Amino acid sequence: MAAITLNKPDLQVDFAAALVQLRDTYLQEALFSTVKKLTVRSLDKELSRLAPEDDLSLLASKGLRGEIIFSTPTILRSNPQLLGYYRLLLGYSQKTFYTADTGCGKFKAMEETGQLSPACEKLLEDLCVGLNNAASYLLNSILDTSLTKSFLDDLTLLTLGPQLRGGANVKKGARGIVLVFDAVKEIVDDNVTSTSSRVIEILNAASRKVFIEFASDPDIIIREQLTPGVDDFRNIIAIEIKGGTDFSNIHNRIGEAEKSHQKAKAHGYSECWTVVNVDRIDMLTAKKESPSTNRFYRLSQIASGVGEEYKDFESRIRSLTGVPSKAKRAKKKKR
Repeated sequence: MAAITLNKPDLQVDFAAALVQLRDTYLQEALFSTVKKLTVRSLDKELSRLAPEDDLSLLASKGLRGEIIFSTPTILRSNPQLLGYYRLLLGYSQKTFYTADTGCGKFKAMEETGQLSPACEKLLEDLCVGLNNAASYLLNSILDTSLTKSFLDDLTLLTLGPQLRGGANVKKGARGIVLVFDAVKEIVDDNVTSTSSRVIEILNAASRKVFIEFASDPDIIIREQLTPGVDDFRNIIAIEIKGGTDFSNIHNRIGEAEKSHQKAKAHGYSECWTVVNVDRIDMLTAKKESPSTNRFYRLSQIASGVGEEYKDFESRIRSLTGVPSKAKRAKKKKR
């Protein structure tokens, strides 16, 4: 019998890592998170003006709100990157959507960088009208029995798959981000109270909740909730991971990390760390290129779980989050 030998599914591993990141940027989770911060009354007012009444009634009969298919200026103004959600849902590739022929080319920066120019803001309602005309056609072409939240999520993924395979939005460092996230989880594991694919919640020595979360910019954030049940946080650590292995491009990536950390500092993060996937990096040069970075780490060292660099990473995670070391916890249990 001939031996069956398959290559390692590295591409799918990268897709999986990228998907975790994109759920908070372009997919349903990002939409729901944005809508949660908005006034339902104002959304309903816009939806009643920009979406067919029969379509909204059909969605309501299935327990779905209108914005799961229909866009509004308020939503896109609050989170411009959600233009990507509606594009994916409607099945348009970036290549066919952002063109002069569709009139959508000028809006590309909304999806890619979250930037909404004054000129584009004036055209948001026109954009929503175009999107919603297509959305109405889609809605009325779907079998009623298929109309669920999960089915609509599947439709976005059907468009996203080829996009990822084409490399347009695959973040080379996605796997690196997951490796760092898992390393942090391992460090605080004894104190974890709940966990999901995107958020780890721990209880520190001061009995306060600390959240370790995937984010889009920077890649991982760590925050302490100061008042239970209240949106009152102390921003502790912002971590930017540059997972590319190309040594010749490392300086550009550190420059990107600097921009991210400048934003993080402006939001009150006291510690900004940069993790790189190039072992031969000159730390002195890197520090000049990203003065906002408090600590530089190498991904290979963090992923290994051993060595002085990892020990420094572990120690600072524990100290800044208020989590006791495993040795101290073990000693306390013996007593």
